[in-house]
Amino acid sequence: MPQRPRLTPAIADVRRAIRESLDAHGVVSGDQILVACSGGADSLALAAAAKFEGSRAGISVGAVIVDHGLQSVTAEVAKSTMDVLTALGLGPVLIREVSVGKLGGPEAAARAARYEALDEAAAAYDAKFVLLGHTLNDQAETVLLGLTRGSGTRSLSGMAEVSGRYLRPLLRITRETNEAFCRDSGLTPWMDPHNKEVRFTRVRIRDEVLPMLEQELGAGVIDALARTADQAREDEAALAELAEHYFNEFVKVRATELEIGTDDYAAMPLAIRHRVLVLALATLHAPEFSRTHILAVDELVDNWHGQKSLTLPGVRVERIAKVISLKSTKTLRPGAC
Repeated sequence: MPQRPRLTPAIADVRRAIRESLDAHGVVSGDQILVACSGGADSLALAAAAKFEGSRAGISVGAVIVDHGLQSVTAEVAKSTMDVLTALGLGPVLIREVSVGKLGGPEAAARAARYEALDEAAAAYDAKFVLLGHTLNDQAETVLLGLTRGSGTRSLSGMAEVSGRYLRPLLRITRETNEAFCRDSGLTPWMDPHNKEVRFTRVRIRDEVLPMLEQELGAGVIDALARTADQAREDEAALAELAEHYFNEFVKVRATELEIGTDDYAAMPLAIRHRVLVLALATLHAPEFSRTHILAVDELVDNWHGQKSLTLPGVRVERIAKVISLKSTKTLRPGAC
């Protein structure tokens, strides 16, 4: 077992963030949690600090190392990370090898494979939470990505501290603090070369856009973007709840079809009607759709002059008298609404 490091500001900050997050979300003595650990500075600091806090609170802390197999060294990195985590006292420490497909691009495919492996491990060990090492910097990058994609307040909301079984205790901790934690703890993180690959949009935002913004606008841009995410998340939660109420009140659900009265739809505030439409398309299991598609449906109500039906990805939308009909070629699952 490595010698306990002296308490430094970085170690204290990371430990405190984890302790407060576990307390806030009801993790108690006897619970099992797992840390998703790549061997990088953020997840390594998370794992070491979670083990420290877990031992004090009677919480079992294990780890899952996902080997995406995208680089020749990843199997070796996974094994060495396993050795480090085992020496720190985490248990169980699991390595999960995954196959990364091509759907949605390399980043999205790797993410999907990773979360599938984490879900399976959490279910197998009845873990209350899987802890993720996303930081304040990651949150700022996520907000900027949302801005570039024009994806609305849902994307600007960034990452929530808790999403189902996933817990992100370090969203108020900077990447620099985690790196200092590792140095102060005598831990050597893996420097993933993919984190410097400029072909990835997030890497360009991290290494080029954010530093430029800080240089031109002054320090504090990262914190400001994270605060923006907090405010957007609060607004999105309220609007999502209203939209679900409107959906349940005004949308009629049939086997392969949804119907919305044009008068009801027109009376909804724009922010609500668009969310209702997103819920409708999601209920019909439609694939990706854009704001252009949403506005095209609006035209059937706000600027009706006998248009033909719309063909959206996976869904046909048409106006029949004073009803908007959305039809899918797939049968809805029971209880889909």
